[in-house]
Amino acid sequence: MLEEIYRDLGDRMDKTVEALETEYKKLRTGRASISLVDGIRADYYGSATPLSQLATLTIPDPRTIVIQPWDTSAVGEIEKAILRSDLGLTPMNDGKAIRIGIPPLTVERRRDLVKVVKKRAEESRVAVRNIRRDMNEKIKDLKKDKKVSEDEQFRAQEEIQRVTGDYVKKIDAVCTAKEKEILET
Repeated sequence: MLEEIYRDLGDRMDKTVEALETEYKKLRTGRASISLVDGIRADYYGSATPLSQLATLTIPDPRTIVIQPWDTSAVGEIEKAILRSDLGLTPMNDGKAIRIGIPPLTVERRRDLVKVVKKRAEESRVAVRNIRRDMNEKIKDLKKDKKVSEDEQFRAQEEIQRVTGDYVKKIDAVCTAKEKEILET
Protein backbone atom coordinates (compact mmCIF):
# COMPACT_ATOMS: atom_id res chain seq x y z
CA MET A 1 0.00 0.00 0.00
CA LEU A 2 2.79 2.42 0.83
CA GLU A 3 4.50 1.68 -2.50
CA GLU A 4 1.29 2.65 -4.28
CA ILE A 5 1.18 5.92 -2.33
CA TYR A 6 4.83 6.66 -3.20
CA ARG A 7 4.19 5.91 -6.89
CA ASP A 8 1.11 8.17 -6.89
CA LEU A 9 3.12 10.88 -5.12
CA GLY A 10 5.88 10.75 -7.72
CA ASP A 11 3.45 10.72 -10.66
CA ARG A 12 1.44 13.68 -9.42
CA MET A 13 4.53 15.74 -8.56
CA ASP A 14 6.11 14.92 -11.96
CA LYS A 15 2.95 16.19 -13.65
CA THR A 16 3.14 19.41 -11.62
CA VAL A 17 6.72 20.07 -12.76
CA GLU A 18 5.84 19.17 -16.37
CA ALA A 19 2.88 21.56 -16.28
CA LEU A 20 5.17 24.34 -15.03
CA GLU A 21 7.69 23.66 -17.81
CA THR A 22 4.87 23.74 -20.38
CA GLU A 23 3.65 27.08 -19.00
CA TYR A 24 7.18 28.47 -19.20
CA LYS A 25 7.52 27.45 -22.84
CA LYS A 26 4.58 29.69 -23.66
CA LEU A 27 6.24 32.75 -22.10
CA ARG A 28 7.84 35.00 -24.66
CA THR A 29 11.57 35.50 -24.15
CA GLY A 30 12.46 37.64 -27.14
CA ARG A 31 13.44 34.60 -29.19
CA ALA A 32 11.25 32.81 -31.70
CA SER A 33 9.94 29.43 -30.59
CA ILE A 34 7.28 27.17 -32.04
CA SER A 35 5.93 26.67 -28.51
CA LEU A 36 4.75 30.31 -28.55
CA VAL A 37 2.01 29.39 -31.04
CA ASP A 38 1.35 25.86 -29.72
CA GLY A 39 -1.86 26.74 -27.92
CA ILE A 40 -3.38 28.74 -30.77
CA ARG A 41 -6.31 27.19 -32.61
CA ALA A 42 -7.73 28.54 -35.85
CA ASP A 43 -11.24 27.99 -37.18
CA TYR A 44 -10.89 25.57 -40.09
CA TYR A 45 -14.12 24.44 -41.71
CA GLY A 46 -16.04 25.00 -38.50
CA SER A 47 -13.71 23.36 -36.00
CA ALA A 48 -10.97 24.84 -33.84
CA THR A 49 -7.79 23.23 -35.17
CA PRO A 50 -4.25 23.59 -33.75
CA LEU A 51 -1.85 25.46 -36.04
CA SER A 52 0.47 22.45 -36.17
CA GLN A 53 -2.32 20.51 -37.93
CA LEU A 54 -2.99 23.29 -40.45
CA ALA A 55 0.46 24.44 -41.45
CA THR A 56 4.19 23.99 -41.44
CA LEU A 57 5.71 26.02 -38.60
CA THR A 58 9.33 27.11 -39.08
CA ILE A 59 11.85 29.45 -37.50
CA PRO A 60 14.07 30.88 -40.27
CA ASP A 61 15.90 33.19 -37.85
CA PRO A 62 15.92 33.81 -34.08
CA ARG A 63 13.31 36.59 -34.30
CA THR A 64 10.79 35.18 -36.82
CA ILE A 65 8.18 32.43 -36.92
CA VAL A 66 6.79 31.46 -40.32
CA ILE A 67 3.45 29.69 -40.58
CA GLN A 68 2.86 28.23 -44.03
CA PRO A 69 -0.65 26.70 -44.30
CA TRP A 70 -1.11 23.65 -46.48
CA ASP A 71 -4.45 25.11 -47.59
CA THR A 72 -3.94 28.80 -48.50
CA SER A 73 -7.64 29.50 -47.83
CA ALA A 74 -6.85 29.11 -44.11
CA VAL A 75 -4.35 32.01 -44.04
CA GLY A 76 -6.98 34.57 -42.98
CA GLU A 77 -8.35 32.42 -40.16
CA ILE A 78 -4.86 31.66 -38.86
CA GLU A 79 -4.05 35.36 -38.88
CA LYS A 80 -7.25 36.15 -36.94
CA ALA A 81 -6.46 33.42 -34.40
CA ILE A 82 -2.99 34.88 -33.79
CA LEU A 83 -4.44 38.37 -33.34
CA ARG A 84 -7.05 37.00 -30.87
CA SER A 85 -4.38 35.21 -28.82
CA ASP A 86 -2.82 36.97 -25.84
CA LEU A 87 0.69 36.86 -27.34
CA GLY A 88 0.68 40.53 -28.27
CA LEU A 89 2.28 39.73 -31.62
CA THR A 90 1.29 41.11 -35.02
CA PRO A 91 1.26 38.63 -37.90
CA MET A 92 2.18 39.73 -41.43
CA ASN A 93 0.17 37.98 -44.13
CA ASP A 94 1.51 37.75 -47.70
CA GLY A 95 -1.37 35.59 -48.97
CA LYS A 96 0.60 32.34 -48.86
CA ALA A 97 2.28 32.41 -45.47
CA ILE A 98 2.21 34.32 -42.21
CA ARG A 99 5.33 35.81 -40.68
CA ILE A 100 5.43 36.74 -37.02
CA GLY A 101 8.26 39.03 -35.96
CA ILE A 102 9.34 38.65 -32.34
CA PRO A 103 10.38 42.09 -31.05
CA PRO A 104 13.16 42.32 -28.48
CA LEU A 105 11.92 42.59 -24.91
CA THR A 106 12.20 45.86 -23.02
CA VAL A 107 13.77 45.89 -19.56
CA GLU A 108 10.37 46.62 -18.02
CA ARG A 109 8.73 43.72 -19.89
CA ARG A 110 11.54 41.41 -18.76
CA ARG A 111 10.90 42.36 -15.12
CA ASP A 112 7.19 41.70 -15.58
CA LEU A 113 7.91 38.30 -17.11
CA VAL A 114 10.21 37.40 -14.21
CA LYS A 115 7.35 38.23 -11.82
CA VAL A 116 5.07 35.91 -13.79
CA VAL A 117 7.73 33.18 -13.72
CA LYS A 118 8.09 33.49 -9.94
CA LYS A 119 4.31 33.51 -9.45
CA ARG A 120 3.88 30.33 -11.52
CA ALA A 121 6.73 28.67 -9.62
CA GLU A 122 5.06 29.51 -6.31
CA GLU A 123 1.76 28.09 -7.58
CA SER A 124 3.60 24.87 -8.46
CA ARG A 125 5.22 24.73 -5.02
CA VAL A 126 1.79 25.10 -3.43
CA ALA A 127 0.47 22.30 -5.67
CA VAL A 128 3.34 20.04 -4.58
CA ARG A 129 2.63 20.81 -0.92
CA ASN A 130 -1.05 20.04 -1.45
CA ILE A 131 -0.07 16.67 -2.93
CA ARG A 132 2.12 16.08 0.15
CA ARG A 133 -0.84 16.88 2.41
CA ASP A 134 -3.10 14.47 0.48
CA MET A 135 -0.56 11.66 0.76
CA ASN A 136 -0.05 12.29 4.47
CA GLU A 137 -3.82 12.09 4.94
CA LYS A 138 -3.87 8.74 3.14
CA ILE A 139 -1.14 7.44 5.45
CA LYS A 140 -3.02 8.67 8.52
CA ASP A 141 -6.12 6.85 7.25
CA LEU A 142 -4.07 3.66 6.83
CA LYS A 143 -2.80 4.07 10.40
CA LYS A 144 -6.34 4.66 11.65
CA ASP A 145 -7.52 1.50 9.84
CA LYS A 146 -4.58 -0.35 11.46
CA LYS A 147 -3.06 -1.23 8.05
CA VAL A 148 0.29 0.33 8.98
CA SER A 149 2.06 0.72 12.30
CA GLU A 150 2.94 4.04 13.89
CA ASP A 151 6.62 3.58 12.97
CA GLU A 152 5.69 2.90 9.34
CA GLN A 153 3.49 6.00 9.37
CA PHE A 154 6.34 8.23 10.55
CA ARG A 155 8.84 6.67 8.10
CA ALA A 156 6.35 7.16 5.26
CA GLN A 157 5.74 10.78 6.25
CA GLU A 158 9.49 11.41 6.36
CA GLU A 159 9.85 9.86 2.88
CA ILE A 160 6.99 12.01 1.56
CA GLN A 161 8.65 15.10 3.02
CA ARG A 162 11.98 14.16 1.41
CA VAL A 163 10.33 13.66 -1.99
CA THR A 164 8.45 16.95 -1.60
CA GLY A 165 11.72 18.76 -0.87
CA ASP A 166 13.29 17.22 -3.99
CA TYR A 167 10.41 18.41 -6.17
CA VAL A 168 10.49 21.90 -4.68
CA LYS A 169 14.21 22.01 -5.61
CA LYS A 170 13.32 20.90 -9.18
CA ILE A 171 10.72 23.68 -9.41
CA ASP A 172 13.28 26.20 -8.13
CA ALA A 173 15.83 25.02 -10.73
CA VAL A 174 13.29 25.31 -13.58
CA CYS A 175 12.29 28.77 -12.32
CA THR A 176 15.88 29.97 -12.07
CA ALA A 177 16.68 28.71 -15.58
CA LYS A 178 13.66 30.52 -17.04
CA GLU A 179 14.51 33.74 -15.19
CA LYS A 180 18.05 33.58 -16.57
CA GLU A 181 16.70 32.99 -20.09
CA ILE A 182 14.38 36.00 -19.82
CA LEU A 183 17.00 38.33 -18.37
CA GLU A 184 19.78 37.57 -20.84
CA THR A 185 19.85 40.15 -23.61
